[in-house]
Amino acid sequence: MSANENPPLAPGSESAADMQAALFASLVLQQTNMALMFLGRLPHPESGEAVKDLEGARMFIDTLGMLEAKTKGNLSPQEAQMLQQSLMTVRMAFVEASREPATTAGGTNPKPETATRAADAPGDKSETRAAPDQDEDGRKKFVKKY
Repeated sequence: MSANENPPLAPGSESAADMQAALFASLVLQQTNMALMFLGRLPHPESGEAVKDLEGARMFIDTLGMLEAKTKGNLSPQEAQMLQQSLMTVRMAFVEASREPATTAGGTNPKPETATRAADAPGDKSETRAAPDQDEDGRKKFVKKY
């Protein structure tokens, strides 16, 4: 989009530079909030529950890193500081989240051994344990062969 396509600003309104600074700050905050949501630090807006998706969070963190690299030298000191602070926050949250054990949506930490033992109650000898190449859900893990 060229500068000519932007609507003219009304007298007394923000300048174009102020508008761009606000849009940049909004973009950084959106990316940061999405990363924090996928790290389980913020509740999902629809369900209200914590979501933990490290790969999704990594995509948003990498996008912030790309913004930092591509805008180096072109940001105001305040914008650069906000971007660096956001990156530091989400990177630290990523490290902490990757060290935490996986949790369910309810926030509990299920133990797979307990879940399979409960299914093998006395008198119930049906084969309910997952095979070594399957998840706890009973789905087969993806295997790529060459």
